[in-house]
Amino acid sequence: MTLPYGSWPSPFSAAHITRAPARIDGAMFVRDEIWWGESVPAERGRVTVRSSAGRELLPGPWSARSRVHEYGGGAWTAGDDGVLYFVEGSDQRVYRLLPGGEPEPLTAPGAAFGGLRLQRGRLLAVREDLRPDPHRRGIVEIPLDGSAAEDETAVRTLVGGSGFFAHPALSPDGSRLAFVEWSGRRMPWEQATLRIVRLDGDEFADVSTRAALQPEWTSDGELLHLDDPSGRWNLHRLRLDDLRVAGSEPLAPAGADTGGGLWVLGNRWYRPLEDGRIVAVRTNGSDEIVLIEPRDGAARVDLLTLPVTAGASIDDARGSRVLISGSGARMGQGLWCVDVDAATVTTVIGGDEADPAWMPRARQVSFDGPHGTVHAFDYRPANPGATASEEELPPYIVMVHGGPTAHVSGAASTAYAYWTSRGIGVLDVNYGGSTGYGRAYRERLDGQWGVVDVDDVIAAARGLAESGVADPRRIAIRGGSAGGWTVLCALVRGGTFAAGISRYGVADLRMLAAETHDFERHYLDGLVGPLPEADAVYRERSPLSHADRIDVPVLLEQGSEDPVVPPSQSEAIRDALAARGVPHEYVLYEGEGHGFRRADTMIASLETELTFLGRVFGFEPQL
Repeated sequence: MTLPYGSWPSPFSAAHITRAPARIDGAMFVRDEIWWGESVPAERGRVTVRSSAGRELLPGPWSARSRVHEYGGGAWTAGDDGVLYFVEGSDQRVYRLLPGGEPEPLTAPGAAFGGLRLQRGRLLAVREDLRPDPHRRGIVEIPLDGSAAEDETAVRTLVGGSGFFAHPALSPDGSRLAFVEWSGRRMPWEQATLRIVRLDGDEFADVSTRAALQPEWTSDGELLHLDDPSGRWNLHRLRLDDLRVAGSEPLAPAGADTGGGLWVLGNRWYRPLEDGRIVAVRTNGSDEIVLIEPRDGAARVDLLTLPVTAGASIDDARGSRVLISGSGARMGQGLWCVDVDAATVTTVIGGDEADPAWMPRARQVSFDGPHGTVHAFDYRPANPGATASEEELPPYIVMVHGGPTAHVSGAASTAYAYWTSRGIGVLDVNYGGSTGYGRAYRERLDGQWGVVDVDDVIAAARGLAESGVADPRRIAIRGGSAGGWTVLCALVRGGTFAAGISRYGVADLRMLAAETHDFERHYLDGLVGPLPEADAVYRERSPLSHADRIDVPVLLEQGSEDPVVPPSQSEAIRDALAARGVPHEYVLYEGEGHGFRRADTMIASLETELTFLGRVFGFEPQL
């Protein structure tokens, strides 16, 4: 049938999107089973743990979710005896769940924990205590006998301080701890140090690193880690004599990143196998999985034929088997068990093959921008039962990811099919500052937030329109958090976008600097400049300072309990638009934090956005 773009009938309802394959939150081999964390939007976004034997291991209302550094991660782990350890989202205490039992607390109320690792019978964690001033953080060992459930002093502090910590790794003999630490005045992708400390004394060694990630011991004398001194995160191997570095070398360097922004504590970009080989993610726009065999001289690198091309994580390894989560160009989020020797790939959960008639393949595209090449993924409208008039070009949504030090990869997405199946194209932009293209691309944004990102999304939108793919009069821009900031800045710039959707977006930089949480307290120093010296820049860049320049309809969506970008940000821009009579809508979702997790919120948000665009662009959407 021939219908206007935007009004095509679609099988992808907003409720359907919430029932899409769940977000995988870590996976492990446990006994002869595979366990994984899984989000449950229908249960207020809680995270459960499930087993390949068909069991739900963490029943409701329990939820494995950490708040350390606000973004959490590493909220559960398990032993091969079938005991589950997890951080309960409501109180941030660590609990133990024995098979057939009920959760028992292992830590006292007060501090928050994340990045759990059970190594050689010892439970390590990153602890964050925001009660005293100054705030305290560190890596701790939690006793398994329950003695710290009432007495928090029973938790042993291995290393601590006022900075930030991640990736604890215990040496095979248990005498040394490797970890990553960074100052609160720098972000981990700017500068992070690999440190090794002796646990029976105060001796420690700092390894010369630029932005270290994920140390892993392969023996008492060898340690792997990630770093990007060459401009790309690659594997490095250290040979150690006790705490002294006896040798250091890059391992299979490549023009791609094995690593990324350290936003959450559970990220794993590689895993060593028992025989010394390494399975790793490499990202250059899209992800690929490689098998690295260290040798004298150049290492051998083999590309593994796997469906995963986006959001890949190497979650666990045992023998020649590895657990890999992510999504692909033709399939949604999933978890796979890969045997690198037998060359078998077994789907554990998800990974449903997408129907190409409904799910357009993401096209990697690039555009010339004022600061260099701009990378993006284009999802064109697709519906096997509908078409539009040849005289009509489709409306498009330019998606702006958050972060801004983050990355999107082209993958099958029911969230995007919600739009494309209705005749609305999607352009997902990795603007300057994004990861996945090397340090130089990432550092384009240094001091230029609100300039480079805006220039890049405008260049991408205009390039798409000039190529005849999109209707230049019906291009909207949509983003959340830092992406919401770029949305508002682009609308202030004017002339390209006919509408904007800001989800918990930043409107005033000085307000953000005053109200945001510790992890990002000095993020703006690098993105804009330090205060008070850069106060004039903060004022000039902030959309709230120039809200009188916004002359197109705006939809503002906000969580009421957002500690990262509080509601005051969205409400300030709302009030400025209302004062000038600019068409706008403001929707506050009660109980939501930074990012929408509840099914009812996700449904309401999608339907509100579709209705908003239909009203602005002149089509009748079918919800």
